[in-house]
Parts: sequence; structure tokens; C-alpha cells
Amino acid sequence: MKKQMKTAGIGFYIIILAIIFVAVYASGVLSNSSSGSYNINTFKEDLEGGKVQSVEILPNQETPTGEISIVLTGGTSVSFYVSDVKEVEELLENNSELAGRYKVHDIQKTSWIITTLLPYGLGIIAIFFLFSFLSAQSAGGGGGNAKMMNFGKSRAQRIDPGGQHAKTFADVAGLKEEKEELEEIVDFLANPGKYTDVGARIPKGIILVGPPGTGKTLLAKAVAGEAGVPFFSLSGSDFVEMFVGVGASRVRDLFAEAKRSAPCIVFIDEIDAVARKRGSGLGGGHDEREQTLNQMLVEMDGFGINEGIIIMAATNRVDILDPAILRPGRFDRRVTVGRPDVRGREEILGVHAKGKPLGDDVNLKAIAQTTVGFTGADLENLLNEAAIVCARSGRKFIEQEDISKSFIKVGIGKEKKSKIISEKDKKITAYHEAGHAILFHLLPDVGPVHMVSIIPTGSGAAGYTMPLPEHDEMFLTKGKMLQDIIVSLGGRIAESIIFDDITTGASQDIKQATNTAKAMVTKYGFSENIGMINYADEDEVFIGRDFGHTSRGYSEDVARKIDIEVKHIMDECYAKAKNILEEHIEILHTCAKLLLEKERIDRFEFESLFAPPVIEDKAEKEPLTVQKDEIQESSVDSDNE
Repeated sequence: MKKQMKTAGIGFYIIILAIIFVAVYASGVLSNSSSGSYNINTFKEDLEGGKVQSVEILPNQETPTGEISIVLTGGTSVSFYVSDVKEVEELLENNSELAGRYKVHDIQKTSWIITTLLPYGLGIIAIFFLFSFLSAQSAGGGGGNAKMMNFGKSRAQRIDPGGQHAKTFADVAGLKEEKEELEEIVDFLANPGKYTDVGARIPKGIILVGPPGTGKTLLAKAVAGEAGVPFFSLSGSDFVEMFVGVGASRVRDLFAEAKRSAPCIVFIDEIDAVARKRGSGLGGGHDEREQTLNQMLVEMDGFGINEGIIIMAATNRVDILDPAILRPGRFDRRVTVGRPDVRGREEILGVHAKGKPLGDDVNLKAIAQTTVGFTGADLENLLNEAAIVCARSGRKFIEQEDISKSFIKVGIGKEKKSKIISEKDKKITAYHEAGHAILFHLLPDVGPVHMVSIIPTGSGAAGYTMPLPEHDEMFLTKGKMLQDIIVSLGGRIAESIIFDDITTGASQDIKQATNTAKAMVTKYGFSENIGMINYADEDEVFIGRDFGHTSRGYSEDVARKIDIEVKHIMDECYAKAKNILEEHIEILHTCAKLLLEKERIDRFEFESLFAPPVIEDKAEKEPLTVQKDEIQESSVDSDNE
């Protein structure tokens, strides 16, 4: 289609140039038929030589100019233009042979074809071709600029069942419960009589809620593919335009097109771009976005029950949507699409691994176990980065090492091995990261340590300590949150113990620890002195709704108690972390020395620092070897997070 549109565009410009060429050529032919080589001087010579048989004078409208047409002896006809025909008449009167024999015509009138028909006709033809070209582009879907003559029409992309981009539930992995909840929608679109016979009303709208990258859009496409009905897809921002009333016009056109194609599914991605709470603008003005939302509310109420049109939408900001669009009769059902569990991650990895040659050492189950918190998009990006690393290395199969490198790049950032770091800064970083790593290892609810590095990363960190969560946890316990604070303070404490000084490198750790402690007090009710009262501020200020609402909702006395309690938690965690590191000061020195030597150590190398002395006995060596292999395998699996 794009090739055809490009060819049509080139043809249009060729036609325009051809018309201009014809016009110029015609003007030259019709208005300039002079021989060019014959002039007044040649005429005088021929006149004196008696070579002129007859003469005709044709005056122009712009007197005294005109055209002189003569016939020479031998029958040759020539013509030329003169600036003053009176001069030629005087020459002829003075010639004895031609005096009184020449002919003077009346003043020539310009042809109406040249003056009127030709310019107007060419203009009309050019305008006709211009509008034809723009209409062809608009009908062919040549992009946003191509639809300049049709900007009030819907920009929804239609995907027909069985098409190239059609999806089914087989393409969606890790969302078992979500697919089961949507299967009845598929069943209704395929067998509507089954529900209408018993008086059931199928939901008009379904809104998919969840974090970015969890597969909401893919799930909506799969519903349409399973039902075998057309799928109209567009984004909430497609309704927004600089022209007044365009958004509402596009909504009307979208629903009109959906009614013509019923049964079908209309999917609006990122609906929060157009369906935010009304009156949320500064001053509560009735802006263009609100007109679009009002039209959408009217249209969703306008089509009848069980017409076969299902409106699906997706958002990760359901908290800012207008309540009117979430009520029953519009979006009747809310489906939460969360992050996948370990089984879901394994299924997702299996889908994205198709078409990628994996080595024998790659274990998708182990990768799923070590990628806690990853969404479907994160897992796809992980395998894609691994494939890029593999291709860059010139290999044909993706190895475990490729996935390990990709995991670091995705989770931490690209390592900057070429960056020049002073020995002093390296030593500080080594003890800082060693402090974090030791606490990760010794505390029961955090860790284990996957990798420790003092190589700077693209995120601006001088080094990193990467833990390896091995289980999906639904809840945070008080003990785990306290341990998180202890681990966060480990780097600062290690600097203080070894160097008797501190640096700015722990600023992010302190911020993270403070936020955790404050949440424990104000949000989760973990403080006995404050009690189980929520004093937490809103997560985000919604400008227009919350602008100017500066009140904290509690007194200064309560604020002082909160500050005291947060500091108390931080001080207790600091003291515990310091005691642990002082008890394991030798391991701290050993770990820092190993980091300075190798710059990066894995799980096995780090955990070997805590291993008991090995007894030199054959019976004891063999189990130790097996244990090492097991740890190495665990380390390999950990790299996949």
C-alpha cells in the first residue's frame, strides 16, 4: 500500500509539470510565431534589392508595435516584429514598386483561448488533480498528515479475524485466571443466543487494569481473535487534537463504524489520556478533553444491550479515571492484570523463546524462579538482549552467560569497564558493597547475593550488590522491612568502620531506608507509639484536584511523633547493622580485597568466604565437590533474573 501511495504521489507531480509545460509551449506557439532570424535591417536590404513581392502590416493592441509579414521573390514567407509600424509604412511609401501595394490590417485582438480559456482551464485541471490526490491518500491511510482533509474521522486500526496480526489465547502466557474471566465474553460473541435466551446481559465494557508491560493489550487482541470478530484498536491520545470538536467527532465516527461491523470489539489503550476526572483542569474549565469524554459516555449509553459491541480499555492509572465511565452500564467489569508468578513467567519465557536457538545450559524454569517481579515485557526484553549479546559474539546459540550479562544490563545498567577510577575510590566502593553483601547473606529474609561488583554502571552507581529473591511474596512483614533498612545502611556503616569517615555514595541508600521506615510508621501501622492510623500522604498530586491542598491531615504534634518514630527505627537498624559488620570484620576485609582483585564476584565466590575450614579427607572432599557443583548451578540459575 505504501509503495502504491508513493507511486501515486510521483505521478501527481509529473502530471502537474506536464500541464505547466503544455501551457508554456502553447503560449509560445500561439503568441510567438516569428522566424527570429529576419529583422528590420534585413527587410531594408531586401527592399532596396527588389526582393520583396508583397507586405502585410498587422498592428498590435499595444500601439505602435506590430507584426510585419512579407513574401519574398521565389515565394518565401517571413515575418518579424517591430516597435513602430509607422517606420515600415514610411519605407514602403518611399519605395516606388511597393508604394500603395502593401496592406495594413486592423489591430489584432488577442484570442480568448489564450487569455481566458487556457489559464482558467489549466487551473481547474490542477485543482481537480490536487483534490483527487489528497482523497486517494486519505482513503489509503497514508498517516496522520495524509488525513488532513478527514481529521474528524476515527483513527482506529482494524484487525480482521484470521489476519496477519490476529492473536489468540495461545499467544498469551501466564494469565490463566484473566483468560478464564474473559472466556465468557468470547463465548457471548460466538453464541449470543445462549445468553439472551435466559435474559442475561453481557457487559458493555471491560477495563483491564495493571502495571505497564503485563499484557493488557495482547489480552484484548486475543479475545477478538478467539471470538473471530473484527478488532478496532486505538489509543486514548488519538482522540486529542488541536481543533475544537475533533475528539468528539472521532468518538462518534468510531462507534458508528463499530455498529456497522457488529459483532466486534473496540479497544482503547491508555484510556486515562481522555477519561480523566472532569473538572480536574486548573480552574475546572470545560476543555476539549472533557467534551470528548462526554461524547464517549453518551455513545456507550447509546447503543443497545447485546448489540454485539464490546468496549475494552486498558490503563495503569485507574485512580484518576472519571467515576462516570466506571459505573455499571459502561465499564461493567474490571479485570486486574498483575505481574506473573513463577509458573506464568516460565510460560512467558517459553513463548518468547520461540525462534531463538537456546543452548543446552539454558534452563527456562530456573530463569523464571530468579526473575521475581518481572513483567511479560521485561522477560521479552531479557531474552532479546541475550539474543543480541549472542549475535554480537558471533555464536548461533544463546548460552547461559548471555542471559546473565543481559540480566545485569536490564536490572542494573551497562557496565562501564573503561571508566578510570582512582584506587582510593575503588577501595571505598569495595568496602561499601562488601557491607551490603554481608548483610544480605546473614539476614534471613533478604538475599541471597547473586553478584557483587565495583564496576561503574550506566545508572551512575560506582558499584552494585545484586540480591536474588527466590520466592514470590504477597506480603511484606515488619521483620523483612527492618532487614531491608539494615541492608541499606550497610554500605555507609562499612565506610565509617574502615575509613573513620563517610562519603556521599550512600545518599540513595539513605533515601530508600528513610522511605521504608516512614511507610512502616504512617502507612502500615507498624509503630506501637503511633498506632494503626494511616497518616500517609497521597502517592501523587493530581494537578487540578489536589493543587493547593497543602494540609497534611494531621497536627504538628503527630508530625513530631512520626519524625521521632522514624528516627528511632533508623537508629535501631543502624546499631544492628554496625554490630553485625563488626562481628564479621575479617570477612569484610577479605570480601573487599577479593573485589579489588577481581572487580566482580559471583554467588559461589562470595558464599565461599563464609564456608567452614575444609578437612583434608577423601570422604569429606567428595561431598564438598558435589556441594560446589550445586552452588555453581544455583549461581548460573541466578544470573537469569
